[in-house]
Amino acid sequence: MKGRELDREIFRLAIPALGTLAADPIVSLVDTAFVGQLGKTPLGALGVSVAVFSVAFFLFNFLAYGTTPLIAGAVARDDRREAGRLTMGALALGVVIGVGALVLLELLAEPILRIMGADAGLLSEATLYLRIRVLGLPAVLLATVAHGVFRGYQDTKTPMWVTGSISVFNLILDPILIFGLDWGLAGAAWATMIAQWLGALIFVSLFWQRRIEFSLRWERPRRDVLQPLLGAGRALVIRSGALLGAFTLATAVATRQGDEVVAAHQVAMQLWIFLALVVDALAIAAQALIGLHFASARDLARAYGRRLLAWGTVGGLVLAGVMAAGASSLPGVFSNDPDVVAQVESVYPFIVAMQPLNAIVFVWDGIVIGASRFGFLAATTVLAAAATAVVLAGVQLGDWGLPGVWWALVAMMVVRFATLAWWHVSGPLGGRDPSPASRATA
Repeated sequence: MKGRELDREIFRLAIPALGTLAADPIVSLVDTAFVGQLGKTPLGALGVSVAVFSVAFFLFNFLAYGTTPLIAGAVARDDRREAGRLTMGALALGVVIGVGALVLLELLAEPILRIMGADAGLLSEATLYLRIRVLGLPAVLLATVAHGVFRGYQDTKTPMWVTGSISVFNLILDPILIFGLDWGLAGAAWATMIAQWLGALIFVSLFWQRRIEFSLRWERPRRDVLQPLLGAGRALVIRSGALLGAFTLATAVATRQGDEVVAAHQVAMQLWIFLALVVDALAIAAQALIGLHFASARDLARAYGRRLLAWGTVGGLVLAGVMAAGASSLPGVFSNDPDVVAQVESVYPFIVAMQPLNAIVFVWDGIVIGASRFGFLAATTVLAAAATAVVLAGVQLGDWGLPGVWWALVAMMVVRFATLAWWHVSGPLGGRDPSPASRATA
């Protein structure tokens, strides 16, 4: 395939995925902007609560990341019945995990927030927000599975329309519940939770409509069907846990430095995550395309990998330029507290400078997931998180402030870049196609 043909397939998947990925951070940014008008204490409570909820959510994102390449592989083999079994098994697993996580977080919300460093001024509001928000966890994980299934079928448009719809619904509910009914921070939690259940119900109705096309039939999930997903899930839980452990530790260190610091860290992290996930649209395309071609057309998978990395680099540079242009205005959009704005400005250069690095790492992440090299991804992410923890320990001991916290995040991304680059150059996508015998080993 020529470069233009490769690009056409990449952007056929990546552009709708961009809409999907951007929608959830937009919800968080909208919540942050609305809650920021309530003052620094509600904003700080939002920051520490979102960090805890993110641990619960991203710890189980293997339900999407593991499902996509497995279903793409089944589709490539024209084994629709296997794809249907994987879909039903993943949906059942998502609901069970979601209900279990909901019960656990409802019981342990306050102790977890205390561990995160939430003081008496933040604890009451943070606990209330978290306990409302986790009521949507089963819906969130069911929707997560749905994203993975549709991506495996090379369809990223359907998740985009569903996610966009619930984001608009959340945008409408937020000002009504936060300011109109004067529910404050709790109103933001209710708005998001209700929107998430709406999205889950839409996905259920779509699966029912396409049950014949997807070969969906109710049967007790079999161990041999779930085993590939559970194997991928084990490694991806370790990978996600390491990443979120690093992010959570960074938030905990920021929390211990004062309300204005953790509030500023919340604003900066939401901007950083939003920008990183914009480029992650290419990673979603990588999961689907590499998953579809890795086993049967290695040269084609290799060509897709090169084009994806090139576009990731371009995207990162563009985002860095956009954020640099907004340096004088963006920090004040999310808070009216001068101390919080000053803290955001102190780490804004990190947000700008890290964009190209983030972009390449996210795309490589998608390529490795598409190749189903889950174990390698888990091991190297743990290494990167360990490097972050070492730097954060220095921040805590040396009183380096919020910039020190962000140097720790830089260390994490540099380690991830180095290890992923090594895999790509020396692994199955780095050279010419191996012989049939060596391919089996690879």
